[in-house]
Amino acid sequence: MQVTVLPAIIKGTVTANPSKSAMQRAVAAALLAKGTSIIRNPGLSNDCLAALEVAENLGAEIKREDNHFEITSKGVQPLSHEINCGESGLGIRMFTPIAALSAQPITIVGHGSLTTRPMHFFEEVLPQLQVKCTTDNGKLPLHIQGPLQPKDITIDGSLSSQFLTGLLMAYGAAAADVTITVKDLKSKPYIALTLQLMAHFGIKVTETSFEQFRFGKQQAYKPTDYTVEGDWSGAAFLLVAAAVAGKAEVQHLNTASAQSDKAILEALEKAGATILPGVFTINIQRNGLQPFEIDATDCPDLFPPLVALAANCNGTTKIKGVSRLAHKESDRGLTLQEEFGKMGIRIDLEGDIMLVHGGTGIKGATVHSHNDHRIAMACAVAALTADGPVVIENAEAINKSYPEFYDHLQLLGGKITVDVQ
Repeated sequence: MQVTVLPAIIKGTVTANPSKSAMQRAVAAALLAKGTSIIRNPGLSNDCLAALEVAENLGAEIKREDNHFEITSKGVQPLSHEINCGESGLGIRMFTPIAALSAQPITIVGHGSLTTRPMHFFEEVLPQLQVKCTTDNGKLPLHIQGPLQPKDITIDGSLSSQFLTGLLMAYGAAAADVTITVKDLKSKPYIALTLQLMAHFGIKVTETSFEQFRFGKQQAYKPTDYTVEGDWSGAAFLLVAAAVAGKAEVQHLNTASAQSDKAILEALEKAGATILPGVFTINIQRNGLQPFEIDATDCPDLFPPLVALAANCNGTTKIKGVSRLAHKESDRGLTLQEEFGKMGIRIDLEGDIMLVHGGTGIKGATVHSHNDHRIAMACAVAALTADGPVVIENAEAINKSYPEFYDHLQLLGGKITVDVQ
């Protein structure tokens, strides 16, 4: 699919799409809870649909209603010897320890960029918990056989906070009087979101400085009613669009959320955008934009919208955390450098630092998403202030996380044409 975005003035109100991070965690918790859970305001992106399919294959019965899902479970009781996590990095890292609660041998597969992402940490950690585990030279497919036996363990948190999420959730269903110790944890806000959701489903974890996670007496997930909050990751693009090209109100955003990408507000404030936050809504208006500095180590998914913002700031913006970008849907540091370069924006990569030279003018161009949803959205936002049309190839990549993105941008005044090739 090819999408053409013309320069435009942004104005209006839009509701943020549901958080895929919260949705996938809620599906996993509902699988672990014995009984029927209700998930309201569900996400329907590819990653969310993949999580629902995995939960079904691991034994949950899922019923879709108009505005919610009913998930009925008896715990992890696999119906298949293979589960497919699609292209979801969170999905495969979270569901693997959960699937390992079963004694059944299971093969875990995925597609797209997931087939090239490193999986060696499973082989390093799961055997310590009595789980047989093999990969194909550190890549998919992944073969496991449990049951997982929780015990005191120390893991390297720099490998993946998503794997820690899966381990925490699996321990919640089976652990008693054990502690997970984590060294050098990245993306702490995502773990805060995991703990928040586990507590909603009845699992209490004693956390100490995000270095130790203590499980006391044996606990059980309780079926419950859960409403998925708005997604700060997707909304960040809409907020930046308003900051660079007009003004907008984005609704259904919880300013008290544990989502790490709420940090977009810090960047917008530093850049000089006018911000009027409510409890569940954010108003953003363009102002004179200045370069800013921000550490995005704990929120690497913000790099694409931060670059779109920085391109419109008059000077050089400094973003830290480039090391977190290599194993995303694309190597995002290099991809942003390449695609924004086509639009006339110079990006320098210096170790863990990205320097974006903004204020030089964004040029109309033909760019490519590299099958990366966030690259497609960042290019679309940059196009709003370009000197001509920006054509985005492989634009359907947005379906991974935010299938409504182009529709929402149009609601705010974006001029977009879609060519389904």
